[in-house]
Amino acid sequence: MNPKVDAFLKREDKWRAELEKLREILLGSGLTEELKWGQPCYVLDGKNVALIHGFKEYCAILFHKGALLEDPKGVLIQQTKNVQAARQIRFTSVNDVTKLEKTLKAYVRKAIAIERAGLKVPFKKTEDFELPEELASKLAKNAKLKTAFAALTPGRQRAYIFHFSQPKLSKTRAARVEKNIPRILEGLGLDD
Repeated sequence: MNPKVDAFLKREDKWRAELEKLREILLGSGLTEELKWGQPCYVLDGKNVALIHGFKEYCAILFHKGALLEDPKGVLIQQTKNVQAARQIRFTSVNDVTKLEKTLKAYVRKAIAIERAGLKVPFKKTEDFELPEELASKLAKNAKLKTAFAALTPGRQRAYIFHFSQPKLSKTRAARVEKNIPRILEGLGLDD
């Protein structure tokens, strides 16, 4: 048990009991407990296997390579369409955790086996992501912008693609593209 995680759980009001039960399951698997990104994280030889965290409506166990896990119980959730590797199992009560304890232990064992085998999640390449029409249109009309966008690192390109794709309304997507054109032309990413 990690004292930093003890302190984290003492501060957790809403999901303490659920997170403590998840912690017990994960520690029982032989994983090492750390605090990463402000959350309890369970590692094998320095490699992240699982993380537990609380949200407003639920708490969850997140498997870092969850996309590689077989899910016969159908409990793994892909948080958003852009999440490629991680998968969550969500809970709203200790009873939810207890009911799935046997399944959780099996999934943790599988996640450890995946890490031991050195398996990697095959990530989509930037060019595999569909460009939002508003960005594609600007790139087609502006050669300088197209060249500048192509010169960005793949990670910066993906960040822009995700950022521009999020709004439901075309006018909002177009406004985001327009607002960020100067940054793209300067070779900057969203967070630079």
